[in-house]
Amino acid sequence: MKTIKIHENVPEVSAIGLGCMRLAGLGDEKDVRELAEASMEAGINFFDHADIYGDGEAEAIFGRAVTPEMRSRMVLQTKCGIRPGVCYDFSREHILQSVDGSLKRLNTDYIDILLLHRPDALMDPEEIASAFDQLKKEGKVRCFGVSNQNPMQMELLNSYLSEPLAVNQIQFSVAHCPTIDAGLNVNMCNEFGCSRDGGVIEYCRLKKITLQSWSPFQYGMIQGVYIGNEKFPELNRELTRLAEKYQVSESAVAVAWIMRHPAGIQTIVGSTRVSRIQEICRACEVSLTREEWYGLYRSAGKNLP
Repeated sequence: MKTIKIHENVPEVSAIGLGCMRLAGLGDEKDVRELAEASMEAGINFFDHADIYGDGEAEAIFGRAVTPEMRSRMVLQTKCGIRPGVCYDFSREHILQSVDGSLKRLNTDYIDILLLHRPDALMDPEEIASAFDQLKKEGKVRCFGVSNQNPMQMELLNSYLSEPLAVNQIQFSVAHCPTIDAGLNVNMCNEFGCSRDGGVIEYCRLKKITLQSWSPFQYGMIQGVYIGNEKFPELNRELTRLAEKYQVSESAVAVAWIMRHPAGIQTIVGSTRVSRIQEICRACEVSLTREEWYGLYRSAGKNLP
């Protein structure tokens, strides 16, 4: 398994992390423990949570399932800031309360990485900085990041924080990569030439912020899976061709496409099937050529200007 260094206070993390959103529906603690153990045997040491996953039950069942010895070998990330159906809330009070809740549910003394979950239009960066400082001082969180934020939102936050953001988690896949589209169509009068995120990949590379990819097998705003989807015939033909060439699954090729980018993007996969996780981890064995990377991009319906 390839690894990525996110922060000096956090152990190196696996280039592929397990997204835990679906754990609440997996079964009992035994099933979750077996999934976590199998994931670690495959080389994964990074587990991604959020306080809203399963209305907190995903964190809770994980906390009941994982032993202290297993926890010592894990890097745990969770998120806060979404009050479902109500608002986004980056207030100091909400952040502190959310972390205490996650710590209790996860049955751990500390969280390695805390992300602010989506942007809050009403965020007060001074409040956020105060909350982060307290969490760091109390040893509850080792480092901080965001999800789905653009460069100026991160720049505003960083101007108040005691230490810079370490992570930005964005939706990213071969079938959903508007930040790549805009970067390739600079100064072009077409749909792809519209920059919707302000150059987030370039900004994160400049600022040494680790990018994480969520929904690596989805297209659109979680419209569905593109692998095996008749809406993407050319992409699937190319995925199958490369899967046969490298003797891996199509999903592994899709993750290898993400990993091929020099930004060092960490991929978060949400499967609860051990065999599928093992297949996906073989993406680390694949190093796509430049021609293959662009071939997959073009087969997803993109044109090079």
